Amino acid sequence: MKKPIEIVAPAGSEESLNAALNSGADSIYLGTQALNARRNAQNFDALQLKEAVRRCHERGVRVLLTVNTLLYDEEFPLLRDTLWNACEAGVDALILQDLGAVSLVKQMAPGMRLHASTQMGIHSLEGAKALEGLGFSRVVLARELTKEEIAFIAQNTSLELEVFVHGALCMCVSGQCYLSSMIGGRSGNRGLCAQPCRLPAAMADGERDVYALSLKDLSLVEKIDELRQIGVSSIKIEGRMKRPEYVAAAVTACRNALEGNPVDMNTLRSVFSRSGFTDGYFTGKRDRQMFGVRQKEDVVAAEGVLKDLRVLYKDEFPRFGVEFTFTMEQDCPAVLTARDEDGYTAAVQGPAPELAQNRPTDYGMVEKSLKKTGGTPYYMKRLDCQLGEGLILPISAVNAMRREALEQLASQRLDKPACQFIDEPPVQLPARKIPQSQGLRIRLKRAEQLTPWLAGQAEFIILEPEELIPLVQESRLPAKKAMAELPRLCFDPGELQQLLERCRKAGITHVLAGGLGAVCAAKEAGFTVHGSYALNVVNSYSAESYRQIGLSDTQISFELNLKRAGELKGSLPLGALVYGALPLMVFRNCPLRARGGCQGCAEGIRPMIDRMGNHIFLECTHKKYSELLNPKVLYLGDKKGAVQGFQFVTLYFTREDSRRCEQVVKSYLAGLPIEGDKTNGLYYREVL
Repeated sequence: MKKPIEIVAPAGSEESLNAALNSGADSIYLGTQALNARRNAQNFDALQLKEAVRRCHERGVRVLLTVNTLLYDEEFPLLRDTLWNACEAGVDALILQDLGAVSLVKQMAPGMRLHASTQMGIHSLEGAKALEGLGFSRVVLARELTKEEIAFIAQNTSLELEVFVHGALCMCVSGQCYLSSMIGGRSGNRGLCAQPCRLPAAMADGERDVYALSLKDLSLVEKIDELRQIGVSSIKIEGRMKRPEYVAAAVTACRNALEGNPVDMNTLRSVFSRSGFTDGYFTGKRDRQMFGVRQKEDVVAAEGVLKDLRVLYKDEFPRFGVEFTFTMEQDCPAVLTARDEDGYTAAVQGPAPELAQNRPTDYGMVEKSLKKTGGTPYYMKRLDCQLGEGLILPISAVNAMRREALEQLASQRLDKPACQFIDEPPVQLPARKIPQSQGLRIRLKRAEQLTPWLAGQAEFIILEPEELIPLVQESRLPAKKAMAELPRLCFDPGELQQLLERCRKAGITHVLAGGLGAVCAAKEAGFTVHGSYALNVVNSYSAESYRQIGLSDTQISFELNLKRAGELKGSLPLGALVYGALPLMVFRNCPLRARGGCQGCAEGIRPMIDRMGNHIFLECTHKKYSELLNPKVLYLGDKKGAVQGFQFVTLYFTREDSRRCEQVVKSYLAGLPIEGDKTNGLYYREVL
């Protein structure tokens, strides 16, 4: 027998909620007015949330509340209110990104189910194992995984796996995109992405007016049976910003695929797509065919089908078969008993029948009445009638008994106890100590960038293991100064463990980790683990959570401005990037490789041109993933006083040669400006 699989549908508005319910969704995910990754959707206030949960639970549908953004310290009171509303309404689970938020949920609502948002970027077994240790029950996997990679995780974790099967596909791994915030101060990690990746961008030596950072929409609807077979328990539809017609069409397509019925992919393409669909990540075909953009013909096609799609959610979806037993005997009240498929039972008494003067009430009359379940999620599955001879009961009475019985069944589904809310203040963290001295760390991309002078100035030299290990083995860098930068993305099973073992054998004891899975795996292997900007630490409780997991220190996110950074509390030492071409996106499908391979990619770095004519650079990591670098380098050397509160600072070098690396470090140490275009990044800006 095939394992049941759950359809999770989006609801950015009450209309979309209605469309999802009436199309047959098993779970609904939605957000409140704040703290969710689609803050521009209509979303739900406290009263609307409570009503939405009531409607869903009457139909046996679960409600998953999105609290999947990064939080600032001053937003934790709002998180407390959101959590109280969630418990009061009876939501079934929270979808979370920020580990600081996770800590508060576990304190105030310890019985709440935790789902890891795709914003956490979990793409490996190490990440899934880390979530198990934190008490999560489900993970929404990164969209970039292949079928084989999903299957491997499913075979080795107790977590429920949820996979996106339809909707928009970001170029960047979710939770790792800083492009929107850097350009306009609107953070995708805080639910306000302005989608600059959908604008024209081209390779510097290639064709113009192309959309090299825009992918087609994802659709794995035709792969749903494969997902079920490899152990996926939940399939998810993206689209809290989409119309209700889109939601209904996508849910209907998934329902048809699950039931083995034909799937109308043409209608799905018409209602919304960007030049069609792609399944390139799932199949491993990461090529040019994955790229696309919303075109005029796509818009025209949608106008032609929207009206017709409304019929999909006009009527209530029949969810529960009911077995009715109707008894009508002389001189006794009529009795209707209803039992649904989940075992809920209701019994209703009606008036006593009378002797029939003409046609008595028969089986056909009762059956016709009890089949009138429209407007409810119930349908008649079986009827057992026990009718005395020559008796009549008005059909209006039978109808009334049916309505009352179904109302009783529905109300029983609302008897589920809500999650207990424990209203106590968050744990008070100590004020941060001002350091007596500040460590200087230098991150390099290539071994040839290192000079003896740089090694002498640095507390740590940070390099990828492939570049770092030979330096240590050849005694060109003391092992105590070596920090191995673990890959941000590590899809191959066993790859991370192999890298850690190679570092251990070389005598390297310090590693830099940019993902939850890497942090936990390295700590378990006995390393001193340092956190990178990619952990997205923007609040005190996130930093404290990572300290409890085992981090020795961490860089803050470069989306956090210096004012907020200076107010962070706790005992985990913090650092900041103070120089570098910041990595704004990380992606598995390199636009250069997709457009003709890796030829001509000098030293793994290649320029692109954005719509304003600016050069931006792609940096490749061993042909496994690429990063998009900001065209202007961050530099705070002439503002050193602003970062004195950090325990350490990191200079992040990418395509500079060794001479330039020395120049920048000398200028930083002297507090002098540097030549060329530079930026303060987001350190003096308000990121929404």
